[in-house]
Amino acid sequence: MHAYQLAPYAALNLVPARRAFQEPPATSRSEFGRDRDRIIHCSAFRRLEYKTQVFVNHEGDLFRTRLTHSLEVAQIARAIARNLHLNEDLTEAISLAHDLGHTPFGHAGQDALNLCMQPYGGFEHNLQSLRVVDVLEERYGNFDGLNLTFETREGILKHCSRNNASQLGEIGQRFIKKKQPSLEAQLANLADEIAYNNHDVDDGLRSGLVQENALLEVALYARNRQLVEQAFPGLTGRRAVAETVRRMINTLVLDLITASRTRIQAQQPRDIEDVRNAPPLIAFTDHVRAEANELKQFLQQHLYRHYQVQRMTSKARRCVTDLFNLFMDEPDLLPPDYFVRDEEANNKAIQARKIADYIAGMTDRYAMREHRRLFFVDDI
Repeated sequence: MHAYQLAPYAALNLVPARRAFQEPPATSRSEFGRDRDRIIHCSAFRRLEYKTQVFVNHEGDLFRTRLTHSLEVAQIARAIARNLHLNEDLTEAISLAHDLGHTPFGHAGQDALNLCMQPYGGFEHNLQSLRVVDVLEERYGNFDGLNLTFETREGILKHCSRNNASQLGEIGQRFIKKKQPSLEAQLANLADEIAYNNHDVDDGLRSGLVQENALLEVALYARNRQLVEQAFPGLTGRRAVAETVRRMINTLVLDLITASRTRIQAQQPRDIEDVRNAPPLIAFTDHVRAEANELKQFLQQHLYRHYQVQRMTSKARRCVTDLFNLFMDEPDLLPPDYFVRDEEANNKAIQARKIADYIAGMTDRYAMREHRRLFFVDDI
């Protein structure tokens, strides 16, 4: 139970919950708490441990993974939700589930799989995350997926094309009608940005691919590094980086709370329906938004486009592309669960989507092992 009063415009813990398959009410937790627990216990969540966050294992080391990233997002988002009197359980559920549909090898894997799937509707990790919780998880006797609430599913689907939205029923209507999701969903989206930008700074410095001298040209980093120097004169190394990064996160979190509170007070939403009809209400101030964008651009140039990262990105694309093309040419190489039924055997789109499900569900190391088994004679 919440130790504080939810704001009237927060997502309320309604009973019965809005689920595709009606279930008896939860007795010891909120309905959104039930969603969170189902997410944590599902197999797709466990696999995040071995999926790369940023592909920087140029020497065989994985830094942050999708799992640690998701936990960090949930921690940041829940703290902000409490300050804004929003629903913590819903915020946490969305945060923990937002990357369930990610492919192995980070964005390189997604880009490669999307290119392969272009003739069959494409591939997008947000849609795949929804597909995981709606269809692919097999844990319950009377329904596919996790049967999550509408509000959690809505938060998982951060963006969606109008064409895809038109095929998703009620969950896609806000993209067609240009409405907003809950404040909890808006919050989880920005907590995701706070987490990955600042922790990519940490991993970039740790890996040696990013140099601190270059980072000192970035206002958000420079200002907080100066605060660390004032508090701990002469501090260097890992401690200095950790102290700087946590101050950067704190700067963004406090600004987001203050700016969002101001927007909410100006808009005066009475309930969640008013939130849906309002402009986005969870946001940074313009000044801090500009600083966050500067940091993002720095990471794009100095980390994500670093030649050592690009080398691994190239390998990742080849791995995913090779697997997809081989399975399309020889689907009998697939595990039985991903081989189409006889009555669907002539439908290439159905087979392609099952292959995409198989590849997207792989961890980095499983994808590399599968590639070796299928393409190298000495691994037979």
